[in-house]
Amino acid sequence: MSKIHPQAIIDPKAELGDDVVIGPYVIIEADVKIGSGTVIQPHAIIASGSTLGNNCRISSGAIIGTVPQDLKFGDEKTFVTIGNNTVVREYATINRATTHSYYTRVGNDCMIMAYAHIAHDCQIGNNVILANSVNMGGHVVIENFVGVGGMSGIHQFVKIGEHSFISGVSKVGKDVPPYILAMRDPLTYAGLNKVGLKRRGFSDNDLIQLKKAYKILYFENHTIKEAIQKISDSVELTSHVMHLIEFLRNSDRGIIR
Repeated sequence: MSKIHPQAIIDPKAELGDDVVIGPYVIIEADVKIGSGTVIQPHAIIASGSTLGNNCRISSGAIIGTVPQDLKFGDEKTFVTIGNNTVVREYATINRATTHSYYTRVGNDCMIMAYAHIAHDCQIGNNVILANSVNMGGHVVIENFVGVGGMSGIHQFVKIGEHSFISGVSKVGKDVPPYILAMRDPLTYAGLNKVGLKRRGFSDNDLIQLKKAYKILYFENHTIKEAIQKISDSVELTSHVMHLIEFLRNSDRGIIR
């Protein structure tokens, strides 16, 4: 049974699932869908065009689905979707998309910490952790199982590969390949994310092949095209190595060095 505080403001056109908890002074606009078991704490705002999955936790002061901070935006109908079991902490903001993609997306089992900002058209995968005050421009893509340290800024159109970790207070201006640690200023490759990869079941052979691939990429003075070719020719093409190759081929902004 849902528990809705009498001082919450909920548009009658919003759709609420079972066992939803809505605190005082929450505002939920029309054309919003809230999944079962989701808890929304006082003073949060869920704006029109937002869909929240099941068992999410939205903390006080969080604002989801407001219009993008894009001067080209003309009040078109666009959306935000958030998956199941995702936590959005205090005063985080998630803007809906522009007509470039129509959807800003956050996946399942994510943790969006306090004061983080997810801009228009961003695509955030599953099991992503954005620490306090991570701020990103529009059109950022973050793949699954990524961690981004607090107070980092991510440039628009940057892509961050799966299972990578970015240290706090980083300026992320180029793509970050998967499976690595990225740190220092300017942001550079700092080795495989070995601890994270082992925790997630990567085998010793997975780590060995990725280490070989990254040695070619970062320590043998190749162009990206040359590195892709040498990795393809000399490294065992496990699924993770193949994902790295595909990531490199599709990098528009270029990768960190």
